[in-house]
Amino acid sequence: MIDTQPPRGTRDFFPEDMRLRNWLFGEFAAVSASFGFEQFDAPVLESEELFVRKAGEEITDQLYNFEDKGQRRVALRPELTPSLARLVLQRGKALTLPAKWFAIGQCWRYERTTRGRRREHYQWNMDIIGVPGVEAEAELLAAIVALFERVGLTKEDVGIKVSSRKVLQSVLTQYGVPPESFARVCVIVDKLDKLPREKVEEELAALGVPAATIDGVLSALSLRSLEALGDLVGRDSEAVADLNRLFELAEGYGYKDWLVFDPSVVRGLAYYTGVVFEGFDRAGQLRAICGGGRYDRLLGSLGGADSPMVGFGFGDAVIVELLKDKGKLPAPPHTVDDVVVPLDASLRPAAAGIASRLRRAGRRVDLVLEAKKMKWAFKHAEKLHASRLVLVGASEWERGNVVVKDLAKFEQAEVPADSL
Repeated sequence: MIDTQPPRGTRDFFPEDMRLRNWLFGEFAAVSASFGFEQFDAPVLESEELFVRKAGEEITDQLYNFEDKGQRRVALRPELTPSLARLVLQRGKALTLPAKWFAIGQCWRYERTTRGRRREHYQWNMDIIGVPGVEAEAELLAAIVALFERVGLTKEDVGIKVSSRKVLQSVLTQYGVPPESFARVCVIVDKLDKLPREKVEEELAALGVPAATIDGVLSALSLRSLEALGDLVGRDSEAVADLNRLFELAEGYGYKDWLVFDPSVVRGLAYYTGVVFEGFDRAGQLRAICGGGRYDRLLGSLGGADSPMVGFGFGDAVIVELLKDKGKLPAPPHTVDDVVVPLDASLRPAAAGIASRLRRAGRRVDLVLEAKKMKWAFKHAEKLHASRLVLVGASEWERGNVVVKDLAKFEQAEVPADSL
């Protein structure tokens, strides 16, 4: 017998799992629609060069990549943002700006599997193209908070850490670190919550960053107020101005209490250029729930003209684990509107016709296909949370009628079949 388990790090979705997944994806889509975003998608299989960058990112080493039968280097997408960038470049000047797009797509990364971390996952992305100000970041953060609220989470359950790549850039500039090292430093610093501080220091030293600079950088990343940040990098710096404006907008939206200033958040992808953020559970039991930021130079790195862009990715795995922990994960039932039961084999054509008419009217109908007893039919209808049980019996059918049992009201009536 074959191995019935899926490949390590992947999942099967049985019907009950699909109901949960569809519920979550429906919440993602509902929030996106409420913010006026349009949906897009792209192939799961992309050109490898779309994801290979030279900043030492983990994601490059985690690619499911190979040469196809046409000798082309391809990869299963590990994230959605580069695919979005490719579509934006493809549309070119024909794209009306600002554009607000969202996607819910499957992503693949060959990484160590832990709780909330799989080699295959689905990701909800929302991105705004063509808005240079932090008003775009504020709108996206509002969408994340809206999702949290829709699924029953509060600001006591989760928060969103906010910073800016410009904070680290300002500190590195003060210490004379060359601009070409900036992306690699960001990738290393992003490991602070995953590796011991000593290991991060070793990696920075291997990059050629002096010990005094390492101490200064790591000290700056421990700041916890915008006032202290202003004292360090100057109150007129872009980083401070952006973050102050973002918190001002957050207060207007009504979600300021969900935000936490944390300059150690830099995100592990090299293309981020400005404000960055991560959703986290305040109990500290799980990895990041979601993350994103501004990436104004991604298009240029792919050979196009740069454009203001900001977005986030929100995976399906961690949020499910968090909702389990909080006792807020729903178990959507399998439901139908009607169960149609022929009481005799000769009445199967009539029952099939009734089921067809009900389905054309938009009702969800389960047609019983085998001879079953009434006791089974009632239990079956109850299991499916049906609102009606439609019984096709010989004597009633001779009169053009059927028996309809309203399972919510516990009422029964003989009604004309055409009136269903």
